[in-house]
Amino acid sequence: MADRSLRGMRLGSQSLQSEVGVEFSPRKKSLYRTEDGTTFEVMFAADAEVPETWESPRTGLEGRLVGEDGGLVQSVVVETKAPRTHWDMLLERRTRPELEELLQERLELLRARRGQTAKSTKSAAKTA
Repeated sequence: MADRSLRGMRLGSQSLQSEVGVEFSPRKKSLYRTEDGTTFEVMFAADAEVPETWESPRTGLEGRLVGEDGGLVQSVVVETKAPRTHWDMLLERRTRPELEELLQERLELLRARRGQTAKSTKSAAKTA
């Protein structure tokens, strides 16, 4: 069995491919500063959107992006519209008193139907 093993090469631990002709993608360094003053760098692709905050790999604190002038980048606050609920859309079409009136009509209809079904089941039980 020992005569069958391959000698002179560590299989799987070394690549036979060289780095000749390999062109790396363009990158950019982004500098972040945490609240305690420590700074760290993160590499991003040149065309990637750089986030304003990043977790420090050493301390675990959240770091804020440092601009080219050395100051922290101010985040732009974008106002987002609150999502419309079904209730909001319903109130756009009808007023609250109209909705109360519709609710009472539907409840009366349901109560009347229950009363009819209760009577019909009682009469069916009596005949059986």
